[in-house]
Amino acid sequence: MFNNRHWVFQQDSAPAHRAKSTQDWLAAREIDFIRHEDWPSSSPDLSPLDYKIWQHMEEKAYLKPHPNLESLKTSLIKAAADIDMHLVRAAIDDWPRRLKACIQNHGGHFE
Repeated sequence: MFNNRHWVFQQDSAPAHRAKSTQDWLAAREIDFIRHEDWPSSSPDLSPLDYKIWQHMEEKAYLKPHPNLESLKTSLIKAAADIDMHLVRAAIDDWPRRLKACIQNHGGHFE
């Protein structure tokens, strides 16, 4: 999987990730993941998608008002397609620093 590189799936407190059926499914397939009980609840500070990527998506998608949901969807799809991999790498590279800040704040908000 993933070009023969080892990956650990990051779980958060999303109900779908926290569900027993999801946890059991991952465990049964011996997929390496961080169980929901080991992850700080509501931790957008530790999710690269939340602290970096969504911000980029919002900036791009909300440049103009959208008259309907379809227009917004189209804009978000285009924004996702335009994400520069340098942005993704920067978000991932910042994760260890953010993790240390979270630990120093005993799991609390740090930004």
